[in-house]
Amino acid sequence: MNDASSTAVDLDHALDVARAAAADAARIAMAHFHAPLDVETKADDSPVTVADRACERAIRERIAAAFPDHAVFGEEYGRDGEHRCLWLIDPIDGTRSFIRGLEFWSVQIALMIDGELVLGVSAAPPFDETAWAVRGRGAWLARAGGGKQRLQVAEADSIDAMDLSLGNVRSLARGPGWARIGQLVERARRTRGYGDFYPYHRLAAGGLDAVIESDVNILDIAALTVIVREAGGICTTLSGEAIDLGTTSIIAASAALHRRLVSFLDD
Repeated sequence: MNDASSTAVDLDHALDVARAAAADAARIAMAHFHAPLDVETKADDSPVTVADRACERAIRERIAAAFPDHAVFGEEYGRDGEHRCLWLIDPIDGTRSFIRGLEFWSVQIALMIDGELVLGVSAAPPFDETAWAVRGRGAWLARAGGGKQRLQVAEADSIDAMDLSLGNVRSLARGPGWARIGQLVERARRTRGYGDFYPYHRLAAGGLDAVIESDVNILDIAALTVIVREAGGICTTLSGEAIDLGTTSIIAASAALHRRLVSFLDD
């Protein structure tokens, strides 16, 4: 996709809408956080609450008012419409954490145009921080009451010196590459299991060197992929393929380290 095709959508306006929608959803979610909640279990065995649904409705309303022709694909209400512009929404990514009163949850909104992720907003209300990025314009993070900072991944290129975050360890352990993951853990300087949005924000800000996860879907990682990429990192599947609507795993890291990780896991 060339620049003309994306700028024709007015990405400045799209970013404003996405950030406003994320702020709306953040306020709704925080009103329910730490409050009693009825929890339902969806067909895929994941939990859902009234907060998830209310947040997605608020986001959809913002998008529909600004871009009535655009398609929308959300965690709770599925996909509506067919258009070259597709909004991807996870209204509360990290619902299990949300239910249990843990702060590791966020609002995720991304825009895909002609199959390419071009914009992402990741709002983490309990941390008072929001990260965002637009293709070719860098990645940014702002905290409540403060200014914004440009995000930049660390220039890590060594497996032995890296700080690694693993996500969804159970599904990694069940996969065919678990032995190689174990060797990475043995070699890495430090390994942690940060959840959901958190390792990607820290990776983009230079506080981590790599993130590896399985058992994800595009709604979990679309916005985060744009943010990490615009901070100078690379995101692919575990086998090195591009992130798309069918993605179920991810390696995110600086360019040099990413190449080493994909090669290591493929051996």
